[in-house]
Amino acid sequence: MKAVRSTRGPIRTYPRATYLVKQLERAVRTCIDAIVEPLGLTAVQYTALSVLSRHPGTSSAQLARRSFVSPQAANVMVAALERRGLIRRSPGPEGGRALWIHLTAAGQRTLARCETQVDALEAKLFDGVTRREQARFREMLRTCRDAVRHPSTSPRARSAS
Repeated sequence: MKAVRSTRGPIRTYPRATYLVKQLERAVRTCIDAIVEPLGLTAVQYTALSVLSRHPGTSSAQLARRSFVSPQAANVMVAALERRGLIRRSPGPEGGRALWIHLTAAGQRTLARCETQVDALEAKLFDGVTRREQARFREMLRTCRDAVRHPSTSPRARSAS
């Protein structure tokens, strides 16, 4: 790691954490693509199935947010997953236009096959890292994510005021 003092600001450490996070995201995405491709899925479709397993009855708009895609991309994805019989849509209890999305039995089986391999990927990712370090890493990632999402409510912003 190389530290460089800017002539006008704080010491910067290289490579930047933001760059390392992006490198990790790209590497993990490549691995997940390789895992799910033989099952005829994309990483985004796998993410959607995973979201639906934890949040059954999700609307298409909610699924888009939780799967990190635009509403338009979610609509295309939902249609493709429905054609394959991996999900089903049904009217919500309040009526209206919103449809709730659920995994089908085929979707649950497909997701289970993916999850086994993604579990192995995570085990490889954390090889040599203790459970305590893993928990701390997850906590740090959530803290950083929340600080970027809500800068005015981050722990550092609160302590500075």
